[in-house]
Amino acid sequence: MAAPDPNQAADPAAVKRHPALFRAIRKRQNPRLRRTDITVTDDAAVKRAVKAASLGNAMEWFDFGIYSYLAVTIGHVFFPSGNDTTQLLSSFATFAVAFLVRPLGGMFFGPMGDKVGRKKVLALTMILMAVGTFAIGLIPSHDTIGVWAAVLLIFFRMLQGFSTGGEYGGASTFIAEYAPDKRRGFFGSFLEFGTLAGYVGAAGLVTALYALLNDAQMEAWGWRIPFLVAGPLGLVGLYLRLKLDETPAFQKLEGGTAHASEAADGVEATAKGDLAKIFRQYWPTLILCICLVGAYNITDYMLLSYMPTYLSDELGYSETHGLLILLAVMVFLMTLIAQVGKLSDRFGRKPLLMTGMLGFLFLSLPAFLLIRVDGILPITIGMLLLGLSLVCMLGTMSAALPALFPTNVRYGSLSVGYNLSASIFGGTTPLVITALISWTGSNLMPAYYAMAAALVGVIAVACMKETAQQPLIGSPPSVETDEEAAELVQAQAPEPKF
Repeated sequence: MAAPDPNQAADPAAVKRHPALFRAIRKRQNPRLRRTDITVTDDAAVKRAVKAASLGNAMEWFDFGIYSYLAVTIGHVFFPSGNDTTQLLSSFATFAVAFLVRPLGGMFFGPMGDKVGRKKVLALTMILMAVGTFAIGLIPSHDTIGVWAAVLLIFFRMLQGFSTGGEYGGASTFIAEYAPDKRRGFFGSFLEFGTLAGYVGAAGLVTALYALLNDAQMEAWGWRIPFLVAGPLGLVGLYLRLKLDETPAFQKLEGGTAHASEAADGVEATAKGDLAKIFRQYWPTLILCICLVGAYNITDYMLLSYMPTYLSDELGYSETHGLLILLAVMVFLMTLIAQVGKLSDRFGRKPLLMTGMLGFLFLSLPAFLLIRVDGILPITIGMLLLGLSLVCMLGTMSAALPALFPTNVRYGSLSVGYNLSASIFGGTTPLVITALISWTGSNLMPAYYAMAAALVGVIAVACMKETAQQPLIGSPPSVETDEEAAELVQAQAPEPKF
């Protein structure tokens, strides 16, 4: 942790009597940067890291997306016939089970990533995710093996959730530690571009299957195809990740080729990644992270995962109808997300995040009133209102969250905070909304739930510090060119005295 300011700790009168002494103390605690302290990024290496991390994230959300979009069919295949709402709740409960074990995965993989490296752990999580998803596609139906079908489904969903616990925190850390400080928002936005790409791939494939196959064929074998596709995708992602080098920040942490200033050395003295240390020393930041991620995840899963089910089960549209509209909205958001990342680099993370949170707070109710109007145009406009609010967070959050924590505990802290929040709020969103609609009889419950989440998010964003264009905590500056490095050093040079 950073050393205390001597001017705050000492008697002001003593500071006034001995100004030279206290200037020397400040210089000792915050030494000037040397050229060797500054990381000059390799543009080609940054782009390779972004591609590998984003592809893994795309695969993760492809896996979760296909389960969400096939929720009605999966309910029929794996759970006993009966009330449609009960089957849907059972399917969404199984969806939520994967999120219940995500914190365990975060607590396991996160500190491991701080200890043995980001690259190795991200390769391991990729393998486990691919195995879990591929295996779901092979499970016999309830009619074939009875209750064991649901048991196996829950087991492999838990394996997916456990592996995902190390995915987002690691991938966002990986990109953040590779990217130059002034463009961290831009490069980080591609992680969520991967999220949307995964959802688009899942929605596109499921839409095509619903269009080509009838209900009997979908329940007999058609639903398995998207899950089986995940196996080859996982191998491609694993290959790309294994070709990468470790991040410059982690190499520096391990005593690699880069050299730290004394101030950074004090923070990065160990890669222990101890969970107890994370909870003991960083609990205020963990709470802030949980609130940010909770607000973000509830709105994210409501729109990208739950909306097709809402349109089909609550409003009576066909599965294909809802998926096609969502598919168009997501493709549109993909064209915007990198620009949002650039805006966050220019104007800051807080303004973009606040815009997204306020958008959900004030636009959720009008958006759902439009969605309930019969017709493609009002539904599309309503979903676009939600999507434009969401993209402000999608394009910013993956750069904002890693910057909350210092390098030596970044992977572990972010994995723990992100997955605790995702477990409590994110994965339960479809289940909670479905239950609230069933309980109240109101189709506007998703809007009220999103507004409540956004209110928490507004408070959290107001409490966070701005981190745009600044070095990551515990790391020296990261720039794109030698000229920028020289300018940074020159800027700290003392003014000549005549």
